[in-house]
Amino acid sequence: MININHTLTLADLAKKLPRFWELSGQKIVHIEKEFDTAKGAAVFTEKGKYTSRGWTEWTQGFQYGSAILQFDATGDNWFLDYGRKNTVEKMAPHLSHTGVHDHGFNNISTYGNLLRLMAEGKIPYNRYEEEFYKLALKVSGAVQASRWTNIKNGGFVYSFNGPHSLFVDTIRSCRILMISHSLKHYLPGENDVKISLLQRACEHLISTAKYSVFYGKGKDTWDVRGRTAHECIFNTNDGNYRCPNSQQGYSGFTTWTRGLAWAMLGFAEELEFVETLRDDEFNDLHFNKDYLIKHMLEAAKATCDFYIGNTPIDGIPYWDTGAPGLTEIENYPDKKADPFNNAEPVDSSAAAIGAQGLLRLGHYLNTKEKNNSGSEYFQAGLTVLHTLLDEPYLSTESNHHGLILHSVYHHPNGWDYIPEGSTIPHGESSMWGDYHARELALYVGRLSGNTSYYTFFNCLKYPEK
Repeated sequence: MININHTLTLADLAKKLPRFWELSGQKIVHIEKEFDTAKGAAVFTEKGKYTSRGWTEWTQGFQYGSAILQFDATGDNWFLDYGRKNTVEKMAPHLSHTGVHDHGFNNISTYGNLLRLMAEGKIPYNRYEEEFYKLALKVSGAVQASRWTNIKNGGFVYSFNGPHSLFVDTIRSCRILMISHSLKHYLPGENDVKISLLQRACEHLISTAKYSVFYGKGKDTWDVRGRTAHECIFNTNDGNYRCPNSQQGYSGFTTWTRGLAWAMLGFAEELEFVETLRDDEFNDLHFNKDYLIKHMLEAAKATCDFYIGNTPIDGIPYWDTGAPGLTEIENYPDKKADPFNNAEPVDSSAAAIGAQGLLRLGHYLNTKEKNNSGSEYFQAGLTVLHTLLDEPYLSTESNHHGLILHSVYHHPNGWDYIPEGSTIPHGESSMWGDYHARELALYVGRLSGNTSYYTFFNCLKYPEK
């Protein structure tokens, strides 16, 4: 389990951030100069250079969103101009893409971040630019909500595998539905019925908590509290749940750690958002605000506890907690993760995502409760980030496109580059891992600098209540 460093402070981490952002800026510029966008979106590196490979173009928003985050952290206008120009010129197809569950990845990272910067006063206010970003987010939320499967007592936004498939990753796309709803938008259906985006987002959150997360209550033989299933399969004829499954993990009965991390972060940040909603916004839903918060908080705590308890002491997980080769790594939970072993790869991208989930849950609990109940989660998040900000995870080689090393994409499919002399992938980066490391660094930088608290919904200007 993670050896949580209770002495780490935000100030300790803040000292490491200038070096991180300096390297980050270099990587963004190198990618812009050397990556051929005609080949598709940048997904992950091979021999240190970003390449295209994927089921969908789900990482393009991370590339341009990274530049926007870089501007946010450093104030360097080159990155703002680059991120804004490419958002306008290249991201429109992601707004109307009906075939994916990734709207919350691509479009919050670009249009959402740009609108947030304007709302926070970090870029000059322009009414037409503001309305352009708002329109993009409205459309994206409605298009995402249209990928809908009804099940017994609820429903979910289905994955690109089809209407039977609930992915744990998709919890982050709930953000785009929430933003669109808050901008007074809805999904027009047959006969002009007005479909509530809030209801669909909340039902998806509850379905994810109910089916994708396990609570040690005997759901199946391998029901361990906090573990997650990458995919849940449903019978679309009658709405019944059938079984867990996995696409990128080892099996439906083991825990793919990046999927676990998506759940950790997704529930934590949605808890923050739902707290801002008025009680009466739930009047037409099948449940009230307290019911939703209860289920999200249970899922957030369970998944974060599982991550802490099943990750090596430095906070970097192996790609799947049930990966068969882990038995070849002696006492692996009780020592630092070894990205250079010859049995199973680690996944630093899961660490970058999961660390933000730990920090946000800890901050949420410390804000809501008086007994400092979130300190264990918060310190765990700082511990993970402390590891990521140094070698061998921080990429310091100037000719390597990646920022965070030892990320894996799809180990079962063999998509990741395996260096000569090794039997497992290591030494490479992913666009989602690099983006979320930047998001994590920005979050901690904001906290350590006592500036405005960073959330995805800072782009909204709420009316006074």
